[in-house]
Amino acid sequence: METDGIDLHRIPRESYTDGSFHGVEFLPEDFRDSPNERTMRVNEKYSTLPADEKGIHIINIRAIEDIGYVRTESTLLNSFSQDPDANCKYGLYFRDGKRKVDYILVYHYKKSSFSRTLTRRIHFNDLGPRSLKQDQPLPGKAGQVNMHDSEPHMDYHEDDKRVRREEYENNLMQAGLELERDEDTKIHGLGFVKIHAPWNVLCREAEFMKLKMPTKKVYQIHQPHGLLKKINSVIQKITEPIQPKVAEHKHQTVKRLSYPFSREKQHLFDLSDRDSFFDSKTRSTIVYEILKRTTCTKAKYSMGITSLLANGVYSAAYPLHDGDYEGEHVEHNDRKLLCEEWASYGVFYKYQPIDLVRKYFGEKIGLYFAWLGVYTQMLIPASIVGIIVFLYGCATVDENIPSMEMCDQRNNITMCPLCDRTCSYWKLSSACATSRASHLFDNPATVFFSVFMALWAATFMEHWKRKQMRLNYRWDLTGFEEEEDHPRAEYEAKVLEKSLRKESKNKEKGPQLPEEAANKWRQRVKRVMAGVKLTEKEKLTWKDRFPAYFTNFVSIIFMIGLTFAIVFGVIIYRISTAAALAISSTPGGRSNVRVTVTATAVIINLVVIIILDEVYGCIARWLTQIEVPKTDKSFEERLIFKAFLLKFVNAYTPIFYVAFFKGRFVGRPGDYVYIFHSFRMEECAPGGCLMELCIQLSIIMLGKQLIQNNLFEIGIPKMKKFIRYLKSKRRRPGDHEEYLKKKQRYEVDYNLEPFAGLTPEYMEMIIQFGFVTLFVASFPLAPLFALLNNIIEIRLDAKKFVTELRRPVAVRAKDIGIWYNILRGVGKLAVIINAFVISFTSDFIPRLVYLYMYSESGTMHGFVNHTLSYFNVSDFQDGTAPNDAMELGYPVQICRYKDYRDPPWSETKYDIAKDFWAVLAARLAFVIVFQNLVMFMSDFVDWIIPDIPKDISQQIHKEKVLMVEVFMKEEQGKLQLLENWGGKEKRKGENCNNHSPRSSMSHRGSASSIHSCHVEV
Repeated sequence: METDGIDLHRIPRESYTDGSFHGVEFLPEDFRDSPNERTMRVNEKYSTLPADEKGIHIINIRAIEDIGYVRTESTLLNSFSQDPDANCKYGLYFRDGKRKVDYILVYHYKKSSFSRTLTRRIHFNDLGPRSLKQDQPLPGKAGQVNMHDSEPHMDYHEDDKRVRREEYENNLMQAGLELERDEDTKIHGLGFVKIHAPWNVLCREAEFMKLKMPTKKVYQIHQPHGLLKKINSVIQKITEPIQPKVAEHKHQTVKRLSYPFSREKQHLFDLSDRDSFFDSKTRSTIVYEILKRTTCTKAKYSMGITSLLANGVYSAAYPLHDGDYEGEHVEHNDRKLLCEEWASYGVFYKYQPIDLVRKYFGEKIGLYFAWLGVYTQMLIPASIVGIIVFLYGCATVDENIPSMEMCDQRNNITMCPLCDRTCSYWKLSSACATSRASHLFDNPATVFFSVFMALWAATFMEHWKRKQMRLNYRWDLTGFEEEEDHPRAEYEAKVLEKSLRKESKNKEKGPQLPEEAANKWRQRVKRVMAGVKLTEKEKLTWKDRFPAYFTNFVSIIFMIGLTFAIVFGVIIYRISTAAALAISSTPGGRSNVRVTVTATAVIINLVVIIILDEVYGCIARWLTQIEVPKTDKSFEERLIFKAFLLKFVNAYTPIFYVAFFKGRFVGRPGDYVYIFHSFRMEECAPGGCLMELCIQLSIIMLGKQLIQNNLFEIGIPKMKKFIRYLKSKRRRPGDHEEYLKKKQRYEVDYNLEPFAGLTPEYMEMIIQFGFVTLFVASFPLAPLFALLNNIIEIRLDAKKFVTELRRPVAVRAKDIGIWYNILRGVGKLAVIINAFVISFTSDFIPRLVYLYMYSESGTMHGFVNHTLSYFNVSDFQDGTAPNDAMELGYPVQICRYKDYRDPPWSETKYDIAKDFWAVLAARLAFVIVFQNLVMFMSDFVDWIIPDIPKDISQQIHKEKVLMVEVFMKEEQGKLQLLENWGGKEKRKGENCNNHSPRSSMSHRGSASSIHSCHVEV
């Protein structure tokens, strides 16, 4: 025993490598005095492997030494180094400079109350390798601390966490991982546990996870010939300047055959460089899989790292970045390469290095950026067509006859007041500017653009499916099937609680006489507390989840109602503000009433939408948590559905109101519809509601993109980084320089923001996709603004992932999951909404009806007069007539309003005219024809474009044939080897028969020796 209290006692490897000691790991002698009073521990080879769903538990056996559980000297000894940062490359390796850090666990500790337990832990050395720097003031170094006389440890909560950590880390080492601790960090009160997965553990887990790894077999990728080859070469030369300068992005002509890793078939794989065979992304994935399934029975429930993080036993768990991304003397690494060729605004015009993104972050994140890239590329033709449609409107605005009639002051059309008493009569020509602006977005070209965007959405989905299949082939995911995840910690806890409650009820109801039942109960509880899963026998039914489902239903209905109430409040604001501005003494205030009210109301809507977006995101997460989904995938899908539903309603409700409800339920002069008997429902502008819909859509879309993207995604992380910088500056200058100089990689990564998942990124893009497709008939420039936003968004997200976030755990995925179904749903809904916008919101159908049914000259002359009805001012209700009837300078007897009603001199005055029914029939017919025609064309596009490219299908088939050939050659080699060996044995037996008679007497022995030789082979 050393004088500093650190026990360096160990058992030599040679003393337990014989067969009699297999499966037993001896602990230090001083450990016998510990409260556990154990002198040996069975090293359970597969103790942390999850049982399969049928309830069959893997037997804990340790019989093969090369599995990797025999502790070497370097594993059992605490690591010391004179210059700790020189060998470990600032935290990327263990203190020995050889073993790479694959994962980091972070925990909080209190040095003031930790001395006694720390001394005991170091004294017993029960956790294997630790990183204890020589300059660290170890407790008991100056004098041995008496464990009985020391002051009592009062922080029981911290002590409980320490015990859980010790057990969990011990279980990790039993699973084959190697650990090293570092508590002497530059961040006060934080300890770091570095985890390394040795080669044998990587091989074992790769086989369990069925990871496809490249073999030695290389084959030629199918290349186009003839004209296609020339076209491809020309395209490659043209696009060469916009290709990223990374090796992974270069055009490959050969590919390695991949096969699920197997330890029995290691000879098939290229193991010339074991250090790079499993890259850092794969290593961290393997370690995380072990962390998830390793149990800690001293916690509230038996679960892995997720529950320990939730209970605060560990404060963080993450893999390390490959190194620094900026600086003059920084070693070349994938992170630095990604920062230069991807996460930089200066390379916005280049393609993304998707293969390198996948290599560093994993398939799931790689698929997100690949999808975002495809979506952005597809926005280019949509933007070009939208610009052409807008320019067509600008070019034909002076030729639009209805606008010219409205702007002609010679028509002298007097319109009815827009509000009661305070508003007066007004001239139709005063709405000239609004009418001309409406034509920019309400013209025949917008109908074509709506059809084009519906087909564009279908083409985009098909193009993405083909791109996804190419990536699956390139990333060796063609045969990948997602296996069921481990049950979540909350689900395990709920099932455990239900099981114990049911057992308790059965015990109370059942007879008390059999003692055997009580023993069974006690054994069952012990098994539960020992970590045996009860999910095979118990599961949560709909009855268990009914309160959560009911709460979800009521909460979602309430929040949708809240959104409607807020929109209704904004409507009240618009009406009251319009009435208040109408009585303004300034003529400018009266003339700009509509513009002022619309702009301020839209800004209020935008602020409310942004605030409710954040609130609804938190509520959706809480509602999903109380449902207690079984797996992480189920949790994510339910969360996405709720968040999308709430945010969809929140973002589009104001737009739906303007598009389909505003001006529909106004009534007529003399019989208006009132809210609360005082506020008159607002009307559309003389040029229609489409212009107002365009304003609403553009401000909300651009505002969400600018504020949420720039303020939230750029401003807040920079503000946090600036605050951290100010805190570090408060130190003395010398301390500050040393603080920055000696920081380890895991300390730097701990200060980064944790990865919160891809749901916010996808959600932002899906809502944008809705703005681009749902109401595109009213705003043809939406694809252009979306394109400009996405060019910045790609580099912004890339910079965030590379420089501002901790490295996420790589997750294998072959598609974008539920988001694809949401995209398809939005695309189908867009066809219906655009059909209604064209037919009911715009004046496209009324113009067609007038042109072919009522126009005498076959032109649009007289259309404005046709859409206006007559009203006799003497029919105003009492108290509703304008106070200043002579504002126009002459008495008004008849005023006009926009509607299809009979004139006051008719027998059925103010009744709905026949023209209204003709227009309504035409509108409904257009909706039906447009919807079915566009849906048929979209389905035709889906059918005519195959989901799997032909060349990829051929390559997949070729891989299967090559793999069969490889195994057939291997089997033939084995048979030939056995035949050769059998022939040698046969000749050896014949030679034995030709020997002396004594050899015949020992025939049985020779036969047995041949048999034993066969068994050895």
